[in-house]
Amino acid sequence: MKRNFLLGCAVWSYKGWLGSFFPDGSQSRDFLRLYSQRLTAVEGNTTFYAVPDADTVARWAVETPSSFQFCLKLPREITHRGKLSAAVPGALQFLQHMQPLGDRMGPVFAQLPPGYSPALMADLEQFLQQWPRSEMPLALEVRHPDWFVEPHASQLNRLLEQLGVGRVLLDTRPVYDAPDDPQLQSERRKPRLPLQPIVTASFSLIRFISHPDPAWNQVYLQEWSLRVEEWLQAGKRVYFFVHCPVERQSPGTARDFQQLLEQESVVVPPLPWNELGSVPVQLNLF
Repeated sequence: MKRNFLLGCAVWSYKGWLGSFFPDGSQSRDFLRLYSQRLTAVEGNTTFYAVPDADTVARWAVETPSSFQFCLKLPREITHRGKLSAAVPGALQFLQHMQPLGDRMGPVFAQLPPGYSPALMADLEQFLQQWPRSEMPLALEVRHPDWFVEPHASQLNRLLEQLGVGRVLLDTRPVYDAPDDPQLQSERRKPRLPLQPIVTASFSLIRFISHPDPAWNQVYLQEWSLRVEEWLQAGKRVYFFVHCPVERQSPGTARDFQQLLEQESVVVPPLPWNELGSVPVQLNLF
């Protein structure tokens, strides 16, 4: 039975997690296996920069539980090199290459560059119509500010709803609403765009850009817990991914959110991390 709520980070291989998220002495070759024993999904930013070879993809499937989900980002050669409609063959080739993941493949997501504006709506529609949506769910992240104002916002949402394409919800409020801090600069390179919490498909994919100080995340996580409960009750599937300028904090913030959901009596699957015989010390505390 598929999980209705999946929780993870942007990456699975991070040496700074040794001694907290990963046991001391863990080898990098074991990071994916260890990660998948603790969290239930990964955003998979790695494929944006380079497509792994076939042996690597096959190994990802072997090293993870059948319930684990990879939400892989389309390569930048597809989304950031001109019109999307011209990149359809490359997108289909990418899907074919990832087939060894089987049921472990969650929604693929296409992150469009900041320069891709509503003026290219026809190109976007052509690309989305050619995507094999019945075989592989797709989520879209737009970054040009005009997509968030009318009439473009409604036009985009209608198109996504008609085609069953998900809307990636990027929440950068924790790092932009907080006071200036040098450690926030890496995540402040992400666009400061309005959060429009709209579900356009059978699932929602949320990218939560958390603050290194857990106290700054509380109000936003509380807000997300209400939305997640509403969407789960409506039969939607929710993917929630935690980023952080201090990546060491991301797993702890994800675990905090799981605990908050449970405290609020939101019906979510148990976190594998909490079922381990020896659970690492919690990284973040409210």
